[in-house]
Amino acid sequence: MPVNTSEVSPAPSLFSPVSLGKIELANRIVMAPLTRVRAGSSGIPGDLMVEYYRQRASAGMIITEGTYPDHASQGYVGEPGIATDEQAAGWQRVFEAVHAEGGRIVLQIMHAGRGTHPDINGGRRILAPSAIAIDNKTFTEKGEQPYPIPEAMTTAEIRAAVEDFVTAARRAIEAGADGVEIHGANGYLLQEFLSPAANQRTDGYGGSPHNRARFVVEVVTAVTQAVGAERVGLRISPEVDLGDVFETDRDDVLATYGTLLDQLRPLGLAYLSVLHAEPGGDLVQELRRRFDGKLIVNSGPFGGQTTREQALQQIEAGHADAVAVGRALIANPDLVERWQGGHPENEPRPELFYGPDAEGYTDYPFLEAA
Repeated sequence: MPVNTSEVSPAPSLFSPVSLGKIELANRIVMAPLTRVRAGSSGIPGDLMVEYYRQRASAGMIITEGTYPDHASQGYVGEPGIATDEQAAGWQRVFEAVHAEGGRIVLQIMHAGRGTHPDINGGRRILAPSAIAIDNKTFTEKGEQPYPIPEAMTTAEIRAAVEDFVTAARRAIEAGADGVEIHGANGYLLQEFLSPAANQRTDGYGGSPHNRARFVVEVVTAVTQAVGAERVGLRISPEVDLGDVFETDRDDVLATYGTLLDQLRPLGLAYLSVLHAEPGGDLVQELRRRFDGKLIVNSGPFGGQTTREQALQQIEAGHADAVAVGRALIANPDLVERWQGGHPENEPRPELFYGPDAEGYTDYPFLEAA
């Protein structure tokens, strides 16, 4: 029997639309969450941040930089928050600017856990799964300082942290975000619970892979109940050694993240975002199968800046539904147009990634001005 070729769906391309839950993307280039520390001491997004995100609205979806849900969880000087109505109002201006350009934007909620310092979070307590410090230094208001030993969270404090995520998600959606991404990666609080190196608890939140995944399951479930699973994504970074999480045992990693995704699968989340050196490798693709939903892959700092060819290959090989791109979008606000037309790209200026002003932030030229 002859095949009616008009009914055969073409293979997706990097520039074809895709739906992540209720979020409709015009293309599959996703702006990765990128710490840029331009929110000042107030944590309120201002004119500079509005312009930065507006410029990049042609990406299929923007994932904002990590944003703290409560003041104690702030991980960086100059990081934006969603802990107050004033901060939410600042984000509302960002969301409106992106939407006015036809873009889509989700807010990443990030609790730094032990990855902060009293000279960053206003002298507040630093909480983590266990009282184990990161063996490194962080930049504070008073210069570089060693990470302090955190306090092990009580069960009540774990419940309070879940509620902080829920409140932050509600604020973001009410302010006009298309969705929220829960940051379960990069060595911050949620991954600290997942990691046997950072989590040495002996209660129901520690020990076995199932117990270590429990806090993340509770956060994601509570947020989906509050704002709808079709507007919620989760970011994970299995085996990525950031913040001393040290996930070095592949069997344990698969058991931990496998049970996490087995429990989250019935929720029907908008997407899963995975940071890993081998997006098409066995681990990531097995986790994708366990999740059974839309996948964004992010090769992050591994092997240098994500190129047009790499992004095309990930989609054409069927390794993912969308690709997160960081440095190329920092340097090229109109990256989609450049990649679609094969145009030259601006080079990023890493020395200006973190700073207080427009230089290296909103002053990269567009094609017509290049």
